[in-house]
Amino acid sequence: MENFSDSVSNNKEDLKEEGEEILPNVDRSSSSIAESSGANSTESIPVRTLERGDRAGSKKRAGEMKKRMHIDAKNKRKRKSKSIHPPTRGYTIQEGEDMLLVITNDPMRNTFKRRKTVVRKAKAPKARVKRKTSKAGIKEKAHMQIKSVTDDSDEGYDRWGQHLPVEVLVNIFRLVVKQEGAIPFLCRAARVCQLWNGAAANPVLWCSVAIGYCWIEPGKTQLPRTELKIQDTIRWLSQNRFSQLREFSLSHWKKNVDHALQAVSEHCPQLSLLKLSYCSGVTEKSFQSLGRNSPLLESIDIQYSEVQSEGLINFLENHGSQIRKILFTYGVKSDRILTVLAGGCCPELKLLEINTKLDSGYCQLPICIQALQSGCPKLQVFRMLNVTAMPKTARKGHCSTSGFPHLEELCIASSSLSFIMDSDLITLLHGSPNLRVLDLRGCARITATALSTLPCQELECLYWGLYFSSNSMMSSKKGIHLLTEKWNRTLQELDLSSQPFSENDLEVAMGDLAHSTGAERLRSLNLSGTKITSNALRSIIGQCSGLSYLNLSSCRHLPRGLKRVYRDQEDIQNLLDKLP
Repeated sequence: MENFSDSVSNNKEDLKEEGEEILPNVDRSSSSIAESSGANSTESIPVRTLERGDRAGSKKRAGEMKKRMHIDAKNKRKRKSKSIHPPTRGYTIQEGEDMLLVITNDPMRNTFKRRKTVVRKAKAPKARVKRKTSKAGIKEKAHMQIKSVTDDSDEGYDRWGQHLPVEVLVNIFRLVVKQEGAIPFLCRAARVCQLWNGAAANPVLWCSVAIGYCWIEPGKTQLPRTELKIQDTIRWLSQNRFSQLREFSLSHWKKNVDHALQAVSEHCPQLSLLKLSYCSGVTEKSFQSLGRNSPLLESIDIQYSEVQSEGLINFLENHGSQIRKILFTYGVKSDRILTVLAGGCCPELKLLEINTKLDSGYCQLPICIQALQSGCPKLQVFRMLNVTAMPKTARKGHCSTSGFPHLEELCIASSSLSFIMDSDLITLLHGSPNLRVLDLRGCARITATALSTLPCQELECLYWGLYFSSNSMMSSKKGIHLLTEKWNRTLQELDLSSQPFSENDLEVAMGDLAHSTGAERLRSLNLSGTKITSNALRSIIGQCSGLSYLNLSSCRHLPRGLKRVYRDQEDIQNLLDKLP
């Protein structure tokens, strides 16, 4: 480039070759100036001056060419190279003028050095040294952690729990106790904080307590240490929480029942209800303690529990005047308990229930109806569930002519054999005008005629279904319309399952219920296994709009697809469209 002016002045061929070599991208018209020889060409003048040896023209031409070369070189530097490949895997490929450039995208990756691998010897693991920490140190550390957490949380939140009135918290606990029970909820709530502990200790929340068998796992025996813990817990609760206890129940306790009853009776003077369910080991000591320390006890429920009968009988003889309700399960000495009641030891008795399990078999219990009426003249509820009552005649001087004047519910249902006849039923209810509920399920020897002569005029529920009874024992095969005609204004529930009444009797009876003034009061109707027809159903469904339960299973006089149980009003009303 430095000798460019000299080469131009010496030879035009050198100018052409030099220009082509330095400026490969310049237009060929500029490099062919020396070859053009036309007279009218403007580019031929400098060439001619060169040939004539004009020094001034050659310098001027050399300067113009030099400037043009500098401008082209400058533009070539500014020209950007195109990238033919996108950046992948940390590098970019660009296209230059005569080559491809591979450019890395990592500025730190300038050189590639090979790392030297050094083999180090494995160090033996250090033996762990056990630190001896005392229990006091562990407790102090845990206390400091809890304190730091509480301090941090108190900074960002309002301490509403510390300023909440105790009365509000007690009302909240009362709702939980009503739904879940006092134990174990109150015992767990007392461990939350000091405020909850004070609220959970309120005696108002401990008026009703039910304790289940939650001390050990089912099927395992109690250890002596566990028994001592149970006794201490019951004693502490009786002394510190049960000051206003009124209702106390134990369930599935096989041991420590005597200890619990004695502790509760000694520290709970307001106890009025005692319930033992599936418990055993109740001796005479418990009833003696209840007689001495519980003057307000008026309800005893010992169903499905093993109780010493002598202790209960002695308690009833000495303290029976305060008893209002007795519920017990059939046992060997159940007849003796009935004899004591009929003797007049419980003149204020209002509820008497004797029951047994369905799989207990044949349970026969002799009963003197007249004597029981004399001994319990204020009885309102009398139930004998699955117990076969054997009526017997009373001795002279023990007969009662008033019956049960306050009786509202009578249940003598049985799943097997029943010996109750029309005469026994009339003896029971001849003086009971206020009867509301009559349960005669399984009593196949009673007729509709005898029922129609009862003095009660406001009967609401009549359960007269037959279960596990043969047709040879059935005495009532007609006359159902006598009952519906008498109680069509008040009946709310009627059960006639498996009764052998004819189609005409059932149709007349359903018509009495449908066209009465109390048709809207009927809620439940069980016609399973009867001879009910579509016409009878259509009349009662169309008029009894409040009917919410209808049992039509095993009804042979109905078409297939309709013999099932209907449990809501909408389903029952849709039945009208399906009846033929």
